[in-house]
Amino acid sequence: MSTEIADVAIGRSIRNPVLSGFHPDPSILRVDDDYYLATSTFEWYPGVRVHHSKDLVHWRELGGIITERRLLDLRGCGDSNGIWAPDLTYHDGLFHLVYSDVASFASGYWDAQNFLTTAPTITGPWSDPVRLHSHGFDAALFHDDDGTSWLLAMSADWRPGRDRFGGIEIQQYDRVKRQLVGRPRIIFTGTEAGLTEGPHIYRHDGWYWLVTAEGGTSWEHQVTVARSRDLFGPYEVDPAGPLITSVGRPDLTLQKAGHGSLVRTQRGEWYLAHLVARPYSPLGNCVLGRETAIQKVDWSPGGWPCVPGRVPADEIPAPDLPAHPWPDEPTTDHFDAPQLGPGWSTLRRPATDDWIDLRSRPSHLRVYGGQSPVGKQTPSLVARPVGAVRCSLETLVEFDPGDHRHLAGITGYYNTENWHHLYLTRADDGRAVLELLTCDGGHRTAYPQLTVDTGGRLRVGLRVTFDGPALRFAYDLGDGWQDLPVELDTTILSDEHAARIVDGEPAAWGFTGALLGIWVQDIGGDGRYADFDYATYLEH
Repeated sequence: MSTEIADVAIGRSIRNPVLSGFHPDPSILRVDDDYYLATSTFEWYPGVRVHHSKDLVHWRELGGIITERRLLDLRGCGDSNGIWAPDLTYHDGLFHLVYSDVASFASGYWDAQNFLTTAPTITGPWSDPVRLHSHGFDAALFHDDDGTSWLLAMSADWRPGRDRFGGIEIQQYDRVKRQLVGRPRIIFTGTEAGLTEGPHIYRHDGWYWLVTAEGGTSWEHQVTVARSRDLFGPYEVDPAGPLITSVGRPDLTLQKAGHGSLVRTQRGEWYLAHLVARPYSPLGNCVLGRETAIQKVDWSPGGWPCVPGRVPADEIPAPDLPAHPWPDEPTTDHFDAPQLGPGWSTLRRPATDDWIDLRSRPSHLRVYGGQSPVGKQTPSLVARPVGAVRCSLETLVEFDPGDHRHLAGITGYYNTENWHHLYLTRADDGRAVLELLTCDGGHRTAYPQLTVDTGGRLRVGLRVTFDGPALRFAYDLGDGWQDLPVELDTTILSDEHAARIVDGEPAAWGFTGALLGIWVQDIGGDGRYADFDYATYLEH
């Protein structure tokens, strides 16, 4: 069904989530008649994905802002480290992007370096990054009516026995000098929900409105609102409770509601963009990861903002704006463009021509093999978020492996410890074969009984399908598709499964959601590459 027909059928509604799959921590911004959503990317390039809309209903992917190591270096980045909670603002004719690069979350040491880059347009060019402080993560800019700018952030406290979420900190940023000035101060220490982070400040009706995320990023998540007549407080918390939360409502489709930001339309309507997740069973694993939803915000007679019911709705009326659908995105990428399309991400290194080649062989993506599945410096994985409970990725790979160190294929991927991989390689006796390997919590399982002799064929169709909790692989040697006779578990590719607490400390965390991708490994460093003719992503 076309976008236009769907719009009529649902009566001009916003249907949530507006960004499905791995799109967490939304920062929403309006510039004139254009709306932008910036989301976290963690260990994936391009950093900070951006979507664009004219009506808050239809969104198109613009790709990412941070495409170069000049702006971010993710070599060695741990799973779910990297870019957390970007903030996008606009002032004095410039887009301002603040982002946190988190190097660690072990033992209470966050090691979060905050950066700022600016650009005259959303597509750049983006300036060399300004290093801000490392006091905490989730940094954001607030531009006050008097022309001053202020940096907000969660203030981390590493000391044993202290609250690691030490409150919301503010410090002035001099846009001319491009540096922080004055002393930082704590303006808000949060509510009993704790874990206060994700700050944003807005001016409205003579008040400063402080919006924060609280309760952690899982089932206890919420958006808290506090207000003050003075920028530095004291801030009074909304006596009615959270602006939005899913706590205590396992019946809701949208869980983990929290980490939000506000936007006001040209017509004066207010909306909240916020994080949600959709478990496959009540409070179960969320394979789609943390997604972005939008809710209508009304201002009560007492002056406080309110989301109807204070819970996330699956569907809300669209704003009073002209409908602006975008052309449907093609389901198949034939790799005809000189660079990867905006839907693709690359793991821990940008898509540079030393390993991504779209020119040498027309209408093919050539991927030079990288490290093993546990390598965190130069992996060669090109992927896209899983956007639906039932979806698939299909490709045609041409690959001439020399030995068992050379692998090229297709994957359902979460992180270095959780993935399923069907690949073409070379057996010890010289045969080209398809093999299956899966990894669950770092424990690998091989399926030698499922090995497929390709009969010397080095051009093979591969497909991976997500069907609810089941994952299936299929292959085509030129005589039609054949299912691999095994059903694998998609739920290991989830935030909940990846997270691991040891002695009260996070030994592993999970913030991304599952991805579908093409993966090439040259573990011997022999210069091997694979050519991919096309990639088709379908939601069923």
